[in-house]
Parts: sequence; structure tokens; C-alpha cells
Amino acid sequence: MFKALKKWWKYLGAKLNRNFDKNADPAVQLEQAITEAQQQHRRLKEQAANVIASQKQAEIRLNAKMTELEKLNANARQALLMAADAEKAGDPAKSQQYTSAAETIANQLIQVERDVESLKQMVMESTQASDQAKAAVQQNSRLLQEKLAEKNKLLSQLEQARMQEEMNSAMAQLNETVGDDVPTLKEVQEKIEARYAKAKATAELSETSVQSRILEIEQATANVEAQSRLSQLRAELGLESGTVAQPAAVEQPKPAQG
Repeated sequence: MFKALKKWWKYLGAKLNRNFDKNADPAVQLEQAITEAQQQHRRLKEQAANVIASQKQAEIRLNAKMTELEKLNANARQALLMAADAEKAGDPAKSQQYTSAAETIANQLIQVERDVESLKQMVMESTQASDQAKAAVQQNSRLLQEKLAEKNKLLSQLEQARMQEEMNSAMAQLNETVGDDVPTLKEVQEKIEARYAKAKATAELSETSVQSRILEIEQATANVEAQSRLSQLRAELGLESGTVAQPAAVEQPKPAQG
């Protein structure tokens, strides 16, 4: 039962994340990613600053120990010289005091030399870590600049995508039915084209009809001329009113009178 609930909880979580990613504004998510990268860069710089500070502190301590080492060396030498001078002056007690002081200084000198060697190693390690930290900051700074440039590019692409989506939506609305009583642009276009085609067809038919009438008139005119010509010919032949013209009688010559 517990395993089933656990699986179901993971499924719901994955589904919610998917729905969130699907409905989230890419511009906001992009800004979040850049903000996170900038915060990471700041944390890296702080860490690098701490590493560099440790290096500086180690160098300061080393320089102080080196100064102390030089002073102890000088004191030890001076104590030995003073012990030798006291020995030459016939003052063995004072010579012994200077010698004891020189031994004490020598013990301090040995410890400081050990500290110096330890600090030298620390400075070398901290210097190497400092160089690596500086290189990491520089590299991360370059990557951050690339991300900022990529952000501007992506925002530009996102704006273009939104404009294209709005244009697509507008075109889709022009081709969709707005309501039951409102035709689509395509339907109106088809209706206008149909009326235009019908008007053109009617005009062509009208032109054809007029041309036919002209031909009829011309034909009628020709027929009238032909009938007139035929009537003229009939008149010449005496064929009017259905009669046939007879040939003219030949006059007989009159007899001569005596």
C-alpha cells in the first residue's frame, strides 16, 4: 500500500511539473535561470575571495616569520660575539650568561625556521588554490556573459514566436466561423466569386444574344434586298401576280394602196 501511494505521489509530482513547464512563461523561466547563474557567480567570487584572502594571510605570516628569523639570527650572532668578548676580558661568568642566551635564541631560531618552512608550503598551496580560484571566476564570468548573450537571443526568438503565433491566430480566426449568423471570410469570398462568375456569364450571354440579333438583322436585310431583286426580275419578266408575259405580236405589213 505504501509503495502504491509513493508511486502515485511521484506520478502526481511529475504531472504537476509537466503542466507547470507547459504553462510557464518562457521569458520568466529564462530570467530565473539567468538570476540563478548570476547568484552562482557571486557565490563563486566570494569563495575565490576567501581563498585569495587565505593566501594573502599566509604571505603576511610568512613575511613576519622571516623578519623574526632574521632578528633571531642577528641576536644569536650578537650573543655569541658578546660571550667571546667576555671570555677574552676574563669574565667567564658573563661569558656563560651570553652563551646561555645564545642557546635560548638558537632554540627559538630552530622553531621559527620550522614555522617558516611550514608557512612557505602553505603559501605555495594557497597560491596555487588562489590561481585556480581566479581562473574559475574568469571562466565562469565568460560563461555568464555567454548566457546573457544567449538570453537576449532567446528573448528575441521568443518575441518573434509570439508575433507569429498572433498572426497565425488572426489568420485562423478569419477562416473560422465567428457565429451561427456570421459567415466566414472564405464563405463570403466564395459567395462574391460565384456572383461575379454568374454576372460574367450573363454578360457573355447578353453579348451573344445581341450579336445574334445583329446577325438576324443583317440576314433580314439581305433577304429584303434579295426579295426586292427578285420582285424586280419578276416585273421585268412579267411574272407579277402570277402571270406570264407573252411575247409581243409581230405587226403585219399593210398592203400598198393603188
